[in-house]
Amino acid sequence: MHYARPLPGYLLTRYRGWRATRFAENKSWYLHLAEDGQHPRGMVISCCDSRVTPVELFGADPGEFFIHRNIANLVPPADTTGLHHCTLATVDYAIRVLHVSHLLVIGHSQCGGVKGCHDMCSGHAPELRSPDSAVGHWLEVLRPGFERTVGIEDKASRLTAMEQQSVLISLENLMTYDVVREAVAADRLTLHGLWQNIATGVLHQYDPASGAFNGL
Repeated sequence: MHYARPLPGYLLTRYRGWRATRFAENKSWYLHLAEDGQHPRGMVISCCDSRVTPVELFGADPGEFFIHRNIANLVPPADTTGLHHCTLATVDYAIRVLHVSHLLVIGHSQCGGVKGCHDMCSGHAPELRSPDSAVGHWLEVLRPGFERTVGIEDKASRLTAMEQQSVLISLENLMTYDVVREAVAADRLTLHGLWQNIATGVLHQYDPASGAFNGL
């Protein structure tokens, strides 16, 4: 039995507006994308939080970014048990087939996934520690970020630090993938760590030299 229902009216109205304006005004570009395929210059790994909009953030056009989104913008390590194959498959395709030149990992403030990890690791979210919790299994990737920030007593400050750790842990785990490590070594790929304050709109970039995220 199929459970699909018609689109809500407001979405249908927005779609028709897009088709009549932006699509119509750029019809030749969309035709080019359809006929020539995609050739994105970069890949973005970001949180699936509805407030995070990588395309809008960089004013990107269709075809510019290959985007992978998940809870808390996490990249699991390569020596996984097979539970996180989707991320590896997406990264592998982006590098081997699409030949992206830049890979951006973007975290953000007020991340619900990061807070969930904090609460789970501190014993305040037993439901996430349940063996059948898919979210809990996923957030285990960020557990090192909880452990690295144990010395921060203020909860808000610790959550911010964990949000930035989610970016750093993902960058570290990316380098456990052969396809990433080889591309970086051959200067065919650059990795970038970013964190956005969604309240102020300021984007912060990780600087390996100082070990800090600096506002741009």
